[in-house]
Amino acid sequence: MTSTHAFSYPTQAVILAGGQGSRLRPYTDDRPKPMVEIPGTGVPIIGHQLAWLASEGVTDAVVSCGHLAEVLQDWLVSAELPLRVTTVVEKEPLGRGGGLKHAAASLPHPDQAWYATNGDIWTRFSLREMAAFHQERDATATLALARPRIPWGAVETDEFGNVLDFIEAPPSPYLINAGVYVFSAAFRDLLPERGDHERATFPRLARERRLAGFPLPHGAYWRAIDTAKDLTEAAKELRGA
Repeated sequence: MTSTHAFSYPTQAVILAGGQGSRLRPYTDDRPKPMVEIPGTGVPIIGHQLAWLASEGVTDAVVSCGHLAEVLQDWLVSAELPLRVTTVVEKEPLGRGGGLKHAAASLPHPDQAWYATNGDIWTRFSLREMAAFHQERDATATLALARPRIPWGAVETDEFGNVLDFIEAPPSPYLINAGVYVFSAAFRDLLPERGDHERATFPRLARERRLAGFPLPHGAYWRAIDTAKDLTEAAKELRGA
């Protein structure tokens, strides 16, 4: 493998869009979670994701569908898309790892690296920077890491139990998996046929020091759209942007 090939940025991606989205009801009663619109934009979450991927040099995306797949497929047919999109449908739930493996089989360049994202993530940051980080570390898989805000106010006390301060929605002391990935070509073969890669594949790679974590750049926008409150917050943030 030549060094120029090693440093070419991925041009293909998988979007996992098969979840039930039960916590987003009633929005998900008649559509899969990625088809829920961000209020005020007129565009579903997956539309924002595809635009972001295209702006980062992705030319081909494979969308893994499950729950109410036809709603998503109909939208993809009618929308003006900024890149080529293929859909694959899970006939039965394969779990996130199995879903990834099933979708990755349809990527156009099986010998090249690829991005992946969960279908409920709304974010903006440089995927190319993340791919360079992945390649510099010679990682098999790299996950983006976010530092979410704790949804409750925090109370600061001293050692005597005196309350010193109230902090509204402080940033978490922990980094979390942001649901966006860069995978080397070899990663697909490590995925389970069925089940969750985060319980098996990721811990194994971590033990072997082949899993890298890319902290989202300071100020990067990131939100997981998991509940109706997340939709409201996203709309509010959009208005303030």
